[in-house]
Amino acid sequence: MSLTVIIVIATVIVSYLCLNDSQLSYKLTLSPYAVKHQKKWWQLFTHGFVHADYGHLAMNMFTLYFLGTAVEAMMKFHFAEKGLFFYVLMYAGGLIFASLPSLIKHKDNPSYHAVGASGAVSSVVFAFILFRPVDMLLIYGIIPIPGIVLGILYVAFETYAAKNRQTNIAHDAHLAGAAFGIVFLILLDFDIFLNFIYQIKEAITG
Repeated sequence: MSLTVIIVIATVIVSYLCLNDSQLSYKLTLSPYAVKHQKKWWQLFTHGFVHADYGHLAMNMFTLYFLGTAVEAMMKFHFAEKGLFFYVLMYAGGLIFASLPSLIKHKDNPSYHAVGASGAVSSVVFAFILFRPVDMLLIYGIIPIPGIVLGILYVAFETYAAKNRQTNIAHDAHLAGAAFGIVFLILLDFDIFLNFIYQIKEAITG
């Protein structure tokens, strides 16, 4: 069983329990106010295993399963015995790093709460794009689009949405998670970035 599958199963189980147990959900949900004033630092991590509803859970886990499995295999191939460790570090780091914008903005707001693995999943998505920028990805499992194009559209949309917030979705967390995935891999091995540029150049010039 792959590590990605284990993460997916664990997230589904915890999310299901939290959707049926408000007290458990409250303990695991990210409250920047509680992190700062009550030292509940674990919420920076545990909120990634809680989701607002089954649709939210399904979207994140669908993406994580398909792209996470691929990224896990790529990292095992690229980094050999350290690959799984780096993969876990990237997922956990993306989850925590994506929480920082909310922590900074809402640390004194006791009414603000955040849940979901979207930040960590964004790290995985952009790690995939960095490894395979011209591979086709399917939007909603239907519409094919090159990874690099999807990445550009994703960043443009999330940036616009973050500046014109009309929902409770933490778009800045998505951007932070995506940035973490990219920077993390480049810091591990700059050749990954060079190969990223090479693949795009080859796709353009033929």
